[in-house]
Amino acid sequence: MSARAGNSLGIYVSIPFCRSKCTYCNFASGVYPASEHARYVERLLEDLSGAAGWAHETGVEPTRNVDSVYLGGGTPSLLAPELITKLFRAMHGEFDLDPDCEITMECAPGQLPAATIEAMVAAGVNRVSLGVQSFIDREAQVSGRLHTRAIVEDDIARLRGAGIANINVDLIAGLAGQTSASWEESLDALIAADTPHASVYMLEVDEDSRLGREMLAGGARYYAGLVPGDEAIAAMYERAIERLGDAGLMQYEISNFARLGFESRHNLRYWRRREYLGVGLDAASMLKGLDDSRSTRAQRVSESASQQVSETAEWRRTNPVLRTKTTDDLNEYLAGPCIAETAWAETVWLDRVQQHEEAWFLGLRLNAGVDVAALEREFGADLVRPACEVAERLAHDGLLEFDGHRARLTQRGRLLSNEVFQEFIGESASRQVSEPAAIRATTPAARLPRLATET
Repeated sequence: MSARAGNSLGIYVSIPFCRSKCTYCNFASGVYPASEHARYVERLLEDLSGAAGWAHETGVEPTRNVDSVYLGGGTPSLLAPELITKLFRAMHGEFDLDPDCEITMECAPGQLPAATIEAMVAAGVNRVSLGVQSFIDREAQVSGRLHTRAIVEDDIARLRGAGIANINVDLIAGLAGQTSASWEESLDALIAADTPHASVYMLEVDEDSRLGREMLAGGARYYAGLVPGDEAIAAMYERAIERLGDAGLMQYEISNFARLGFESRHNLRYWRRREYLGVGLDAASMLKGLDDSRSTRAQRVSESASQQVSETAEWRRTNPVLRTKTTDDLNEYLAGPCIAETAWAETVWLDRVQQHEEAWFLGLRLNAGVDVAALEREFGADLVRPACEVAERLAHDGLLEFDGHRARLTQRGRLLSNEVFQEFIGESASRQVSEPAAIRATTPAARLPRLATET
């Protein structure tokens, strides 16, 4: 790997272990024996040590300079303290972490022993994301969470006492049994906790979670019949925007709120299309290729991609972007020899058209929106102008604010964001590689009626 001046890399480490599987969870995580933890970390170490060789073979050259690390899952804090230490020691051996590197670890309330917090602090963890989902004990219980409000408040105090003050709290609107009154109570508790960051997601209903399958089948298990309706969930989301904004937590992305200066540096990488390397189960990467020196293997991948969407030879030569994702099968991952093999579970080189489309639907997730002039400099007016015509139409429908220079989602547009994004994606540009959790996380449109113009 190189030490390119002015560039930095983010690292995502997937830890798929949970003490219990939440009913709404649709990620590649589960309850596994603790004996698998050490074996899994050894595989992660192989991925980290093999990353440079894999990059060279593939035709990408990520920098060694890292300014954000994110341990997600799953519940990374379930790792034994010695495994946390071992993992970060290996990371420091392969990469150059900036002195002010943002290092986030996802944690489940009630599953943070003192020794684990000590190991986190010693490893440099300076940001924690707590999967609270609800401050109402009954709502948390029926969703499969193992904490109470009192436990959450105690964990926040303990983390602060250990020197970790940059804390995010996740909430989900749409949990079984949730009401507007109980949602207000959760918002009250979140605001009282005074954390500098919060994430508010809408319940996602799909076949990848137990609750989602039950709801789609019209069943009653997992309290599916107590899930609020679409209009109620949308109202909860809008109320959260109002309450959190009044408390100084300003919305900067569809599902994310922060005090000034506490926006998630790592997650902003995803939405701003900056490079990141993912290691572990079901981990995604987005890396920029070498201008002129693709390997034979990388050329074969690029040629395959170019059969689906035409791209100019010049763009392919000078602006390659690679997206990969590892397998989501734990046994397959543990059996793999190194990242050079597992990273090819899903792989695609993005052409100019696909990169332009991503610039729109990722950029629109941010409240700052999309800068048209910046896109024209990067992609050329021939691609941007037709997209601006789409933006003008969506503005006429009240889904975007667009003045010809910048496009932003309106409040209604955020509620129908999936449909808005679809308008900027061509039929031939279907995504072959899964996005990281922060990109594919539930958007407010997940369960609302589709727009008639959706393709």
